[in-house]
Amino acid sequence: MFGLIGRLAYLQIWKGKHYSELAQAQRMRPRVIDPQRGSILDRNYKTLAISIGADAVYAIPGSIPDPAATAQKLAPYLSLSEEELTMLLNTDSQRSVWLERGLSPDAAEQIRQLNLSGIRLVERPQRYYPNGTLAAHVLGIAGIDNQGLEGLEYQYDEVLRGVPGQLALERDAAQRSIPGGMSQYSPPQDGYDLVLTLDTVIQHIAESEIKRAVESTESERGLILIMDPCTGEILANAIYPTFDPNNYSQFSLETRRNIAITDQYEPGSTFKFVTASAALDLGITSQDREFYSGPYWEVGGGRVRNWDGRGSGNINFLQAIESSDNITFAQLSVEMGPERFYPYIRGFGFGSRLGVDFPGESSGTVVAPGEVRHGETIRWANIGFGQGIAVTPIQLLAAIGAVANDGVLMKPYFVKEIRDQQGKLIDQTVPEEISQVISVETARQVARLLRSVVVNGGGSRADIAGYYVAGKTGTAEVPEGGGYGKGRIASFVGYAPVDDPVLAGLVILYHPETKNPYGGVHAAPVFQTVVEESLSYLGVERRKEASKRTSMAVVPNVRNFSLLEAQAKLAHENLQWTYEGDGALVSDQVPNPGTRVPPQTTVRLYFYEEEIAQEVSVPSVLGQSMRDASSILSEEGLYIRIIGSGMARKQTPAAGAKVPYGSVIEVEFSP
Repeated sequence: MFGLIGRLAYLQIWKGKHYSELAQAQRMRPRVIDPQRGSILDRNYKTLAISIGADAVYAIPGSIPDPAATAQKLAPYLSLSEEELTMLLNTDSQRSVWLERGLSPDAAEQIRQLNLSGIRLVERPQRYYPNGTLAAHVLGIAGIDNQGLEGLEYQYDEVLRGVPGQLALERDAAQRSIPGGMSQYSPPQDGYDLVLTLDTVIQHIAESEIKRAVESTESERGLILIMDPCTGEILANAIYPTFDPNNYSQFSLETRRNIAITDQYEPGSTFKFVTASAALDLGITSQDREFYSGPYWEVGGGRVRNWDGRGSGNINFLQAIESSDNITFAQLSVEMGPERFYPYIRGFGFGSRLGVDFPGESSGTVVAPGEVRHGETIRWANIGFGQGIAVTPIQLLAAIGAVANDGVLMKPYFVKEIRDQQGKLIDQTVPEEISQVISVETARQVARLLRSVVVNGGGSRADIAGYYVAGKTGTAEVPEGGGYGKGRIASFVGYAPVDDPVLAGLVILYHPETKNPYGGVHAAPVFQTVVEESLSYLGVERRKEASKRTSMAVVPNVRNFSLLEAQAKLAHENLQWTYEGDGALVSDQVPNPGTRVPPQTTVRLYFYEEEIAQEVSVPSVLGQSMRDASSILSEEGLYIRIIGSGMARKQTPAAGAKVPYGSVIEVEFSP
């Protein structure tokens, strides 16, 4: 008796507080209260992602008298099978088990009416994207536990998630609330809202156009990026094929990846504006500097060829960038040398992350001087025209933005503001200058060159009436097995208006399955449509063309147009035409675009050939008229570039030289 009394006293007095706390903890069953995840809005406060209330169902297996019968009744309303439910419910545990989250309203109501013992319903927020696929690659996805998994949902998860609350009630062993029992409640703190730089109107335009372009060219995929070059704000990031973040599990990780930020590729000729910027800034070249471009150039133990396998003859730098001459840009790269060229490449943001507020940003690949043990000279010659270097789409867009922004590289970003649930501003992104890459004067020189690419060169399909476009086309080969395969990447990068830039854009089509997979043919028109509609939407006024009273006609730029399109443009200017070759698109024209000629002048059009034949011997045209010289060269499968007027006095290459079929022979005429 004395022993029992002593033991009782020990438990009640000395250990009373300890066991009282254990008992209370056993009766108090806390339940986490999820905070409201912050919304994601576009720059005009249109909702892109929001959390909505949705019922979830859980079970307390130890409180279910007949697990098999309960599973049979629940199975029609859940994604779990009857067997799976029976296994989950057939235990004596009093710990709750989630059965399904995000129930439809109808399913939740049916389960509620069943009134099953041990089955509980609770409301949990669920992420919802009201616009479906719109901007899916930027927004990313959020999981069932209110956590960001991809995209901005992941990047800004701590901002959006908020802080969970808690409700604890005294319950008995059957999990029933004890009348008059204690309760503890700590409210959740809702997450903040993100206001993006994206504009849903421009995003919608971009997504519609890239879908159309990918399908019409049978490309593997495509992307469009639109940015304000003066601030770095990303206005559109469209990728196709896309996915629906409301049902993200039905799409592969590859489909959901934002390749504009995470993937790198060889840019090809679109990179030539970087080479031009560096060479002009160093004073190595000027618009009028003369170069010679033959069928190929042997350098550093390798051979550089032009994109079409033909030489351009004697050309100045302006003509070289208009015709996208590889050999000229390879020569400039070698002349600058890696020690001088490399800092400009890095200054434009290549080879390192820009710090975009998005997960998984790639740095690209740029070799440093001295890193290539064998063949460094030929490697740098190739870099001059965009081979042997890998960049991300966002890097290339930011780089062209630097040219548009008087040489200042801006840091791209997606999130403009962070606000609380009441709309109060919490934080704001301030545009950030990364570096002054080139001088203001150099930037404006490059702008004039890029404008000429659109007016007189291969970028003609990107031009917009009243919104003067500057840009560069690209048709990059795809590295494959240590060399280059048949795959192509067609692209166009540029900005508008050239004299007061508002938008910079990049269009990329990966592996188009078309006869002429060129950037100037397929990517440039997409840029034109998206930028024209976007500038019009933004209220940018078109420049009115001054009326010109003259009896002379101006030869339009019809390069990369089909015969019917070229004929329509020439007829509009009261010009005649004749053509050679059986390709689908105009590769060159004589006279050059912009030339003033009498009405009814005949413009000779040359078409892309599908295959380049063996070398031919250049005939002599000295002493011949323009018409006869053109006819003689045409009979040998050669094109003519006319300089001056009168009779032929000089030709390059000289008579007897061996050149590839389809090469351009430069002929100087004088009285």
